Amino acid sequence: MSHTVTGQTPGQPTESDRKLGFFGRIWLFFRQVVGELKKVVTPTRRELVNYVLVVLVFVAFMMVLISLLDLGFGQVAVWLFGNGTQAQ
Repeated sequence: MSHTVTGQTPGQPTESDRKLGFFGRIWLFFRQVVGELKKVVTPTRRELVNYVLVVLVFVAFMMVLISLLDLGFGQVAVWLFGNGTQAQ
């Protein structure tokens, strides 16, 4: 649906787009959105389960990694600054 002209930078309205007017450009935008949505392919059940498992494993890994880093930095802070009690 979109076209490029040599020497034209993307994102700039073409000469034909300028002639459309405000509502014409809005209509063009919605036509392009519908055109892009027609290209969307829904995953199969197997692919969807695979994607969900990959995301869950990644999130679990990141949780463990960040927890270990937090624990390690906390221990370094306690070693450097003490645990908040002062010896009297």
